[in-house]
Amino acid sequence: MSSAELRTDVAHSARIYDYLLGGKDNFAADRQAAEAIVAATPNMPVSMRANRNFMARVVHVIAAELGIRQFLDVGTGLPTTPNLHEVAQRVAPESRVVYVDNDPIVLVHARALLTSTPQGRTTYIDADLRHPEAILAAPQLTDTLDLSQPVAVSLIAVLQFVQDDAEAHAIIDRLLEPFPAGSVLALSAVTIDTAPAVARGATAQYRASGIPVRARTLAETTDLFRGLDLVDPGVVLVHRWRPDDEAAALDDSQVFMYGGVAIKR
Repeated sequence: MSSAELRTDVAHSARIYDYLLGGKDNFAADRQAAEAIVAATPNMPVSMRANRNFMARVVHVIAAELGIRQFLDVGTGLPTTPNLHEVAQRVAPESRVVYVDNDPIVLVHARALLTSTPQGRTTYIDADLRHPEAILAAPQLTDTLDLSQPVAVSLIAVLQFVQDDAEAHAIIDRLLEPFPAGSVLALSAVTIDTAPAVARGATAQYRASGIPVRARTLAETTDLFRGLDLVDPGVVLVHRWRPDDEAAALDDSQVFMYGGVAIKR
């Protein structure tokens, strides 16, 4: 999708997310959809902030404890502080990050994702999660990442838009395939386990806005990591993954995302 195809009259998941996080890069259709989601699920903004904080904790651990210096972030969304490269480069200024998204407005604002340290590098690919071949073949990826060294693939709050499990597994497998052992998969995915009736209302509102969403159980989310070695504490609600004080203060009923990190053998 190119910037010429920007539809401001149709809600988009990245812009709904931006609005619910307090951002400004959204349109009336996005705000209308977001307000309907919040009406059905008042804790949705809490859950989304918990997911954003999960991303930051995960990236810190991947960089500081696992020693990864290369990241492929698919489904980036609109720039929101802290961005992934900011977290990684605080640990290791030489870290390199390739961002991927297919929303034209994310492309417009991608310059905010390209504020790398002098020692590191960031770049952006305009591509779709459903077409991993296009991502992997993009010159921005091969020019930025050393494919002989481990890469952390980040799929944060994006696989809920892939409803078929077989397709989700195929996307994950293809994205990880070119990277060596020691590479990492980090992902989070929507669930209705914690508050089924409430979360079903949110997914229904997404669908009503023309955005199909698939919520997964703990077992289904865990299966997305099959063939990989999960990092402690495994797949848990995102606020329970190595929580900081803010995350620890949340109740399970407020969070509708599972997350985890795993290492490629």
